[in-house]
Amino acid sequence: MTDDFPASVDVDYADGEGEDPADYPSLQHKIEKAIEVTRRGLEQYDNPAVMWTGGKDSTLTLYFINQVAEEFGYEKPTAVFIDHFQHFDDITDFVERWADEWDIELVYARNEDVGAYVDEHGLEPGDDIPVDELNEQNQHHIRDILEFEEDSFPFLLDTYVGNHLLKTVALNNALEAHDIDGVISGVRWDEQEARADETFFSPRHDPDLFPPHDRIQPILQFAEADVWDAFWNYVVPDTVEAFPDEGYVPQADDDLPEGVTQEDVPISPKYFAGFRSLGSEVSTEKTTEEPAWLQDLEDTTERAGRAQDKEDLMERLRDLGYM
Repeated sequence: MTDDFPASVDVDYADGEGEDPADYPSLQHKIEKAIEVTRRGLEQYDNPAVMWTGGKDSTLTLYFINQVAEEFGYEKPTAVFIDHFQHFDDITDFVERWADEWDIELVYARNEDVGAYVDEHGLEPGDDIPVDELNEQNQHHIRDILEFEEDSFPFLLDTYVGNHLLKTVALNNALEAHDIDGVISGVRWDEQEARADETFFSPRHDPDLFPPHDRIQPILQFAEADVWDAFWNYVVPDTVEAFPDEGYVPQADDDLPEGVTQEDVPISPKYFAGFRSLGSEVSTEKTTEEPAWLQDLEDTTERAGRAQDKEDLMERLRDLGYM
């Protein structure tokens, strides 16, 4: 990455400042903005990549990338999947299936050092990892950046040390290895307080914390219900030939149109099963038995099924490079 990286792209870092979803009053307004931001991102960065978790937000973001790339002739960016070793199997199956279907290069970001220790010692989630058994990079992050003083930490994704090593360090290593200068991400203003002040183009230029890059965030303006409206009115009908164009919304996993199976639909099966937000296998629970889009989206918390110790640390984690 060049020293003049902040001047090498022409984007407005203040775009979206002081705004919220209400500034985009209809789904069409939100989609138009998403397309505008996506197109600008694909134009301005030499080597952009999209962060793809298999969740609804990053999959919607990937849909906009596909649409813009195909309409305007851009090369599709690489999709980076952070493998934190604690995924639901059907999420990784979903990501691999649709990467193949959409002809997207998929790369895995892993903290190989932590993974090797876990494999060698047969650890299960929650088992302790001694700090002094890890490599110099991980020890530097634990001791100098996180200022963690204990001799060991639990092998759990949804903790301060675990999340930073398994996600942020893994991501930063992938950015450096693939020389990525723009990270297209599916974060939203309404999802968490720590993300409420984000802008559509957000600089990450501190070389002491991460490889300098920008975050490109096309769906900040979407509320949770908007995401599902976009899926059933655009993403699914555009993807599944046998799906009605008028925005049919299934009431259960067995309520799909004739000739359509759940595997045909670019929505993680976890959402059909009642999960509303997807995290690690050991710390995420379904909220009800209803599909995510039929739940009480207005009066309940979207991430209620996620481990709250990590949720409470989100602002500190984001300062260190977390999404």
